[in-house]
Amino acid sequence: MTAVSAPLRRKVIAASLGGAAFAVLLGLLAPDPFGEFPATPGGFLNAFTLTVPVYLLYSFPVILLFGVPASLFADFLAKRLASRVRKPDAEPLISGVLHAVFGLIALGYGVAAALLGFIADRLLRKRPAPGWPATFKSLAVPALVWLFFMFIVYLKELPGDFPALLQAAL
Repeated sequence: MTAVSAPLRRKVIAASLGGAAFAVLLGLLAPDPFGEFPATPGGFLNAFTLTVPVYLLYSFPVILLFGVPASLFADFLAKRLASRVRKPDAEPLISGVLHAVFGLIALGYGVAAALLGFIADRLLRKRPAPGWPATFKSLAVPALVWLFFMFIVYLKELPGDFPALLQAAL
């Protein structure tokens, strides 16, 4: 169990960071998933702030519950395949390809989320292995991103001229 513990903690942190980044990037690229791209900057900002919490709400549980085990399995397979072909330096490439293949379950969005998680995991490998307290603290990142965008949505709904002042400031 100890051999899996450090990679599992790292994968959960990578999922937290990658999941939050995925929701924000998806909000930037597809601010209105049901309509056309907003024509005005105010319309874009409104759509962006409304969709990021929704994207996060639906994507993060999938990333955490499916992505973390799939990422562990992809790394396991990549290590095995790299040793079988006797090219240990091919392991990151094989792992990246396997992450993308597992992400295909959710089509293009899944591939993008899987690759963001893969990149976050590779960057985290350069640091010392985190403990469980740091792992649980990392779960606050998506929650704080969600709260931040929901706070902006709340501010836009305040009565009076405050939403106009906020939009002019942004």
